Amino acid sequence: MSNDNTVHSLKERLHRVIFEADTPSGKFFDVVLLMVILLSVVTVSLESVASINAKHHDVLRAIEWGITLLFTAEYILRLYCTERSTKYATSFYGIVDLVAVLPTYLSLIVPGAQGLLVIRSLRLLRIFRVFKLSRYIGEAQTLGQAVLQSQRRVVVFLFSVTVLGFISGAFMYLIEGPERGFTSIPQSVYWAITTITGTGYGDTVPTTGWGKLLAVWIMILGYSLIIVPTGILSSELVKVTEVTTRACQACSKEGHDLNAAYCKHCGEALLVTE
Repeated sequence: MSNDNTVHSLKERLHRVIFEADTPSGKFFDVVLLMVILLSVVTVSLESVASINAKHHDVLRAIEWGITLLFTAEYILRLYCTERSTKYATSFYGIVDLVAVLPTYLSLIVPGAQGLLVIRSLRLLRIFRVFKLSRYIGEAQTLGQAVLQSQRRVVVFLFSVTVLGFISGAFMYLIEGPERGFTSIPQSVYWAITTITGTGYGDTVPTTGWGKLLAVWIMILGYSLIIVPTGILSSELVKVTEVTTRACQACSKEGHDLNAAYCKHCGEALLVTE
């Protein structure tokens, strides 16, 4: 019984350090991890430069193998300290962590496969929970939930903008015509969309009075449309509560409320933070 308790306690401690950034040890672990990831990305990038690789190939490869072994050990520890390891293994970060180490081993069989190691840059997404002051992670979670909850209205808005772009482009094609650079309706629609969004490449411009008047109307319309998605998201932002980086040891899901005692995804009790 004591051995079981010791193992369980070890898993809990490892889980706090590896998965959570709310504790000093967890934050330190993730900061170090981010630095190693950056080193790995820089190493792979330098390895792709022929002149640098020719001079320092052995050193770069040694660094890469050292980092790969470190990440392999980290991945195994993540599986070990998670009660339902398959949940973590099939999660977004679990797949990224696995893909981050596979290319180095595959390079032993398939030459050049190590170039896929740039996938490790995806792991930098952890920075959103590593340097978490409560408000930062809360804002990131809130924004994500607000976008999901307002996606239908955003889609309708984007569809409306596209329709306006087609109508405006068709009118501009009729006004300016091919002889003034508006060679087709699709090309005119392209001009209208870049004008509405404020991009304005300037590769095609209206020259007639009516064309310029239509362009002015489209520009003003583009500026007025900015407030629409802002209003849609703002109405959803106030509905979402603040969350933390605490991860469930059973399913590895994050994003729990500040005072949560149980995982809102699987119902398991959450570990008490130190």
